[in-house]
Amino acid sequence: MASTTLYRAASTATGATKYTLSMWIKRSNISVEQTLIGVVSGTTIELIKFGSNNLLYWYNRDAAGNAAENSTTQVFRDVGAFYNLVFAYDSTQASAADQKKIYINGVATTWGSASAIQSNAVPGMNLSGATRYIGREGSGTDYYYDGLMSYVSFVDGTAYDQSYFGETDSSSGIWKIKTSPSVTYGNNGFFLKMDTSSPGTDTSGNNNTFTASGTPTLTQDNASNVFTTLNGIHVGGGNSTLSNGNTTYSLSNYSYNTRSTLGMPSGKFYWEQNQSGTNTRIGLITSGFTTDLDTDNANAYYGGSGGGGVYLLMSNTTTSWQYTNNDTSQNTGTYTTAIASGANDILMGAVDVDAGKLWIGVNGVWFNSGNPATGSNATLTFTNSSSDELQIFAGYGTSSARVSSFNFGNGFFGTTAVTSSNADAAGHGLMEYAVPTGYYTLCTKNLNTYG
Repeated sequence: MASTTLYRAASTATGATKYTLSMWIKRSNISVEQTLIGVVSGTTIELIKFGSNNLLYWYNRDAAGNAAENSTTQVFRDVGAFYNLVFAYDSTQASAADQKKIYINGVATTWGSASAIQSNAVPGMNLSGATRYIGREGSGTDYYYDGLMSYVSFVDGTAYDQSYFGETDSSSGIWKIKTSPSVTYGNNGFFLKMDTSSPGTDTSGNNNTFTASGTPTLTQDNASNVFTTLNGIHVGGGNSTLSNGNTTYSLSNYSYNTRSTLGMPSGKFYWEQNQSGTNTRIGLITSGFTTDLDTDNANAYYGGSGGGGVYLLMSNTTTSWQYTNNDTSQNTGTYTTAIASGANDILMGAVDVDAGKLWIGVNGVWFNSGNPATGSNATLTFTNSSSDELQIFAGYGTSSARVSSFNFGNGFFGTTAVTSSNADAAGHGLMEYAVPTGYYTLCTKNLNTYG
C-alpha cells in the first residue's frame, strides 16, 4: 500500500467493548515501523503495527489516558507468503490474556509482553466518530504499511476466534481463507475484499465503505494463490531497493542482484520485465549466489568453476548479448532482434526447467525465431550443476542507476497496468503478451500442479 490508506469514521457501536479484526497480509518492506490499522482520536489511540524489529504490536489508550501494549515474540520477516492475523478484543474480561487475543495462521498465540486494559474500556476501533485508517497510523502521521492486504473483516460487538475466518486445508494442512465469513458484523462491521478497482467497498451488507487516499494498486497475488515477487530479504547493497509490492528493483551497482521468492524445481514458466536502458540482465539463478556478483566472482561462482548454476543474459549493446552458463563459461553472441534503450521495452523469459532451455524475447518477439511451445531455437541451453531450484534473476550490467519492474502475473509493471490481459492456460495471471502454450505463471497453484 506504501503511501495509500483507506479511512472511515465509526458510528455508534453495537457492542463497544468487544470486536474482532481479521486480515490477510503479505509484507514487502521489512525492518521499518509500519501500521496495519490505526485510530488517533483525542486521547484515545489504538494501533496495530509492525515495529522496526519486525515484531507485531497492539497498543491501546482509552479516553481516560490508560495505556496498554501487547507485543509478540514472533518476528514477521517472510515476504513470500500471506499471514492471516486475527485480533479479538474484549475489555469485559479480567485478565490481560483474555482481553486481547491474537491468532496467527490459525494458531492461538501467546503474547511475549502483555498489559491489562481498563475494565470495559472502549477501544479506538469502536469509538463513535473516530476515524479508522487502514494502512496508516492516523491523519497527521505516516508509518504507512508497505505490502499486500486483502479480506479485511471487522466485527463490532463480538470477539470471535480464528475459525470464522480461515480453516485448515484437508490435503495440504495449510491454513486457508474463508472468503465468506459467517459472522454477525454489528453496526461498525465491514468486510473489504480489496479485489476490485474500489478496494474500500464494504461487502458485509452494512455499506460501511471506506474512502481511499492515494491510488491502491490491485494485484493477482492473494492469499488463495500466492504469486512470486522479488525477495525483500535477498537484496544487494548500496542503494538497492524494492518497491511496488517487491516487483520493482532499483539499483546503482552492476554487481548487485535479487531473485524471486518462489523457486522452480521443474516445469515450464513464463515472466516479463521492463527495462530502463541497456545492460539489462534477465535469466535464472540459484541459491549458491549471493546478492553481490563481485563476491561470487571471487568465490568462483560467477564465470569461474564453482557449482551454483546461473543462467542469464546481459545486453551489452542493442543486439549483443553475453551469458554465463553453469558457472563455467562466459560466451557472447549477436542476436537478430534489437533491443532499444527505452524504458518501455518489455523483455520476456520462458524456461523449461527439465529440458534445460531458456528463451528470451522482447516486445512479443523471441530471439532467433525461438518457439518455447515447440521447444525450438532456445536462446540458451544449460545444465544445472546444483540441486537447487531455479529462481528468476534481477540485475543489471552497468554501474549507472537502473530501475526494472517485473510482471510475474500481477498485471502491472510497477504501477502501470498491462494493456493486454493474457492469462496462462490455467487461467492465472495477467500478462502483456500471450503465455506460450504449455507454460505458466509462477504462482503457488501452478507450482502445485505443474512444478
